[in-house]
Amino acid sequence: MAMSSIRSALARALVAPKLQGPRGFSATAAAGETQPERVAAEMVRYALGGAVHRSSPDEAMRILEQGALNLQGGGEGSAEAVGLLMLAMSTLLYRSGRRQDAMEKLKATQQVAPSAAFRVAAWEALMGLHMEAGQEISSSTSPNDSVDLSIKDDSKWSDQDHLKFRVNAIKGLIALLNGETDSAAQLFVDWSKGVFGGKNQTENAALSYGEYLHCVGDYPMATQVYERVLQEDVSGNLLAAGNMVPEEVSLGATCLYGQLLSHSGKFGDAEDYLTRALQKAEEQFGANHPKVGIVLTCVARMYKLKAKSEGSSSIMVQEGLYRKALEVLKAPAINSEGTSKQMDWRDIISLARGHI
Repeated sequence: MAMSSIRSALARALVAPKLQGPRGFSATAAAGETQPERVAAEMVRYALGGAVHRSSPDEAMRILEQGALNLQGGGEGSAEAVGLLMLAMSTLLYRSGRRQDAMEKLKATQQVAPSAAFRVAAWEALMGLHMEAGQEISSSTSPNDSVDLSIKDDSKWSDQDHLKFRVNAIKGLIALLNGETDSAAQLFVDWSKGVFGGKNQTENAALSYGEYLHCVGDYPMATQVYERVLQEDVSGNLLAAGNMVPEEVSLGATCLYGQLLSHSGKFGDAEDYLTRALQKAEEQFGANHPKVGIVLTCVARMYKLKAKSEGSSSIMVQEGLYRKALEVLKAPAINSEGTSKQMDWRDIISLARGHI
């Protein structure tokens, strides 16, 4: 939602408006942790930043793999350091288009995670990738087996509310995608009471709550939540992976807020935010990445709603954007869709094709 990502619920939100680390852990805080953690943090920042701007994905992966090998079994903080590197590896695999490999890396991370915070981060990212891929997930999906925490036992969460927010937010988003609105409302009940979990890397959860509000039509509250997410600086949060990393949270919030403004008839502001989202997507992933195609589809839909509202005609603009989106998304020929049920971004591709 869209989580995030352009998050896991984005495709549903497009069709109709109805439809990250332990407490205090950040790049800054990491500097005061153990030497292995500081080394790992520097490797992560270099590898993930360099994958876009300096080094190739292969080189970045070698850096992370070598770091994990060198730091393994190195004493205090080494397990945390290796966990950080494994989360970063999964992110790099995801960015390289190797979603299944990223999922396998997240599962492996869960098996060796040194603490609940790492297990939550890995499970959160794994669920996010499942949702983005359009794979069905049971609304009863629980992190209990893989995260080894029970959200039913409050005593286990007494000093880890930020983890509870993150787990419940993902479960709420899954329920929402499954059409179980009442179940989703119960999972977001703390947020509805104004309990936002402080500033402990809960922006992913906040964005999921915004998506829930957006989908059930509570635009005023959704606006407040989206604006809050966009105001936060979570660039130092290293305990996140896949489409749950800070860059994706910011991109998803910007794009979703643009959609909300479009649904509210505020087309000037909507165009501004969707343009920002397009720039973010191009800067972070490159002009030919699927995320760019998704944002282009959002922009095209905004122009369609604007034309309908104002009684104007911008068919050529819309059609051009939809065609460009299909090109970026590498949409297969129409007659091949029937044999490609696992085609990536099939909901977005179908939406774009339906308007040409």
